[in-house]
Amino acid sequence: MNTVLFPLAATDLSAPAHHAAERAAMLARQTGGKLALVHVLEKNALTELKRLFDQTGDAMLERMRQQASDALAQLAFELRVGEPLEVRHHLVEGTVLAAISDQADRLGSNLVVVGSRGAGFMRHWLLGATAERLLRITRHPILVVKEAPQRAYRKVLVPVDFSAWAARAIELARCISPQAQILLLHACELPFEGKMRFAGIDEDIIQQHRDTIHREALARLHEIATDAGLTPAQWRPLLAFANPPDFVIEQEEEQAADLIVMGKHGMGMTEELLLGSVTKHVLGQSRSDVLVVVR
Repeated sequence: MNTVLFPLAATDLSAPAHHAAERAAMLARQTGGKLALVHVLEKNALTELKRLFDQTGDAMLERMRQQASDALAQLAFELRVGEPLEVRHHLVEGTVLAAISDQADRLGSNLVVVGSRGAGFMRHWLLGATAERLLRITRHPILVVKEAPQRAYRKVLVPVDFSAWAARAIELARCISPQAQILLLHACELPFEGKMRFAGIDEDIIQQHRDTIHREALARLHEIATDAGLTPAQWRPLLAFANPPDFVIEQEEEQAADLIVMGKHGMGMTEELLLGSVTKHVLGQSRSDVLVVVR
């Protein structure tokens, strides 16, 4: 893949956010791109502090701005050490989520990288609605970094429900981890299987239907892989009749995957209104980094 990455790493200057910045720098270097660091000072909080401290408020806020600016500059300096990398840092004030999205648009970044936890608003990144809200307003894929980066990704799990985002997910997976093995996962389902058993349908007939669904799903995975330009050595199918979110987490551990690439939505009537339930579950339960693709 020849895509050059220009990641924007949103940092609250905590240690987990530092891990996210390190991963963003690694990705920028491997594709010949550049990196933007962004720290947002929450405007409403600044206004409230100024009100509370009255006459000394302006001086205190200026010190806070200077401290944040110095810390951001230091982080940028540390990320430049070693192989050359263009790192620009930006201190902005505003509503955190909107500021991150707007800054990514303004700078032309093609990937937003965040830590899975941290101080302030990021502390509840996966516990509350912050991830869903940011994904709802941004047009950029978001990489949620959960561990300190040690090396390039080696095994990438790509759950596929045959919705339209699959090709884009594989494209980004190959861009971010060109040497990694791609594991295309699909959780099969026989519609109304429980009702069939309740109605007394013969078990052999149910199994025949399951075999057909499995065979057709495997063929579709091969078709998707071929369309994405994957060679047989670059990918492997994973199929089972299973609950999709549980299957993803199970295979993450069993296959020792270090990155999961998910679509923002799956198929269904609510896909444009809500973050997909499988994606929300994986964001909350997985141990590896998660890249959420926004079509």
